[in-house]
Amino acid sequence: MKIFLAGAGGAIGRRLTPLLRAAGHTVTGTTRSAAKADAIAKLGAEPTVVDVFDAVALAHAVMAARPDAIIHQLTDLAFAPGTPQYQEGLARNARLRIEGTRNLVAAARAAKVTRMVAQSIAFFVYAPGPGMRVESDPLNADPAVASTMEGVIALEKEVLSLPEGVVLRYGFFHGPGTWSPDTPRKPALHIDAAAQAALLALTKGEPGIYNIAEDDPGLSSEKAKRDLGFDASFRISPSS
Repeated sequence: MKIFLAGAGGAIGRRLTPLLRAAGHTVTGTTRSAAKADAIAKLGAEPTVVDVFDAVALAHAVMAARPDAIIHQLTDLAFAPGTPQYQEGLARNARLRIEGTRNLVAAARAAKVTRMVAQSIAFFVYAPGPGMRVESDPLNADPAVASTMEGVIALEKEVLSLPEGVVLRYGFFHGPGTWSPDTPRKPALHIDAAAQAALLALTKGEPGIYNIAEDDPGLSSEKAKRDLGFDASFRISPSS
């Protein structure tokens, strides 16, 4: 398959691109920074420099790539939790989820791409309740996370409007290139397992929402295990 990977220079994109290539896919990988283009090329993708907020340029990039599917791994979280600019980062990320996803879905429609796999989150999104949260449970209406929820809801609505839209609600990342290399927060998810889940979702499972996380008393990933073959213990070999 031809894959348009939006966010190829990010934490997941850097792990995902070699997995896609090893599975026989060809990859066009996006970055906003020309300085990252060489690194993306070294991973085996054809780099394209484009800003997701530039709807016209993005549509042209997708059309030129002629992909069979799009993977949306775009985020804008430059500031770690606990830093003075963290709230600014959350606002920027919400804007990306709202406006950026809208532009990417519009570009997909223009190029007649029906399959999109997109990154969402499993933490904060569910309303409190007993037992494990599953994908059909009510969403969080707490005003304290209203900005984050606005972005998540907008992203998921746009992606699921496509005939083959797949939303992966990821747990807190840990592993190489993340804010938690050693001590994961729960619900936890290793960055390699997150990348593999995106690879699996290209060809497996029905359109819809999937929780993607390690076993946790507050969150169920059974749907992803059953339908996608998700394995939270997956790790990329250091020699890969």
